[in-house]
Amino acid sequence: MATEDKKLYSNFDYETALNVQKGVEQPEQVSNSYIERVRSLRRAEPTVEELVGGILRGDRTMLSRAITLVESSLHAHQQKAQQVIERCLPYSGKSVRLGITGVPGAGKSTIIEALGKYLTAHKHKVAVLAIDPSSERSKGSILGDKTRMEELSVDPNAFIRPSPSAGSLGGVARKTREIIVLCEAAGFDVVIVETVGVGQSEVAAHSMVDFFLLLQLANTGDELQGIKRGIMEMADMIAINKCDIDPMKAELAATQFRNALHLFPMPDSQWMVKVMLCSAYTHQGVQELWNNVMEYVTFTKSNGYFYHKRQQQNLRILNETIENGLRDRFYNAPGMEERIAQVSKDILENKISAYAAADMLLDSNQ
Repeated sequence: MATEDKKLYSNFDYETALNVQKGVEQPEQVSNSYIERVRSLRRAEPTVEELVGGILRGDRTMLSRAITLVESSLHAHQQKAQQVIERCLPYSGKSVRLGITGVPGAGKSTIIEALGKYLTAHKHKVAVLAIDPSSERSKGSILGDKTRMEELSVDPNAFIRPSPSAGSLGGVARKTREIIVLCEAAGFDVVIVETVGVGQSEVAAHSMVDFFLLLQLANTGDELQGIKRGIMEMADMIAINKCDIDPMKAELAATQFRNALHLFPMPDSQWMVKVMLCSAYTHQGVQELWNNVMEYVTFTKSNGYFYHKRQQQNLRILNETIENGLRDRFYNAPGMEERIAQVSKDILENKISAYAAADMLLDSNQ
């Protein structure tokens, strides 16, 4: 290179010409403080005393963790959950337990949000246990009811907990009763149980609530169709939702349901089942709905049915717990899995009937 060229390039800064200008520094995708908080929660599993103390203080985190223990199928978690429930039991039983059911699309989640916002505005604390149907194929659940209750889910006086039905009868999670106890101990004076809405098997939901509301829509059939639905015999009130869409048809549907109810015998509570119109979208009838619930509670407490029903529900819990325990012990017995596999093979080869095989397995487990 010539001397003149060297002098020309000697003053040129090669490094700055190749430097890339720094842009705006990007933040971390996940907050470090959040990561540390999650890690600390995982490391420090709360004791029974910490869980109970947190629940009685109204700590949402401790309540959620206790519910997770209740829903767990691990034996160690179940034992710990039962200790928490026993400690919380004296602080429970003071809420109004409301069950809401109806066919898919009847507006259960929407009416719960409208009712929940009305209650929190009147100084109530509301817990919503939304039972989500589990897939028979994948065994999974969407657990998306919070997305339907956008306003209620951020209300400081409301607590929404979606739970998978896990194939239990009536679309009600097996542990819902225990979760109700925990929510009541946490200070929630209204507990709403939203069921899957699968029809006559809703008897499971009826067995854990004080008041059972059936949501219906217009154009669902005549009086005969109403009578054929066994769910109507358990309903304490029937509400025709979405009445704002077609008021005339909604009123006609209400009349048909009232006519059908006249053919039913008087319920044990001696309460005359009411039929009303409501609209979750316009909030029409929400206040009337809650007034009817409180009227029912006052009426049944005065004649003693309210307390009698809760006692019968406790006895039902006893029987169901025994049945579940016997089933679990049967399937977890040593060698039972191999014996079931063998008799299943014999059934498929027509060597033995299913009834005889079942008797044989039961006898072998004694």
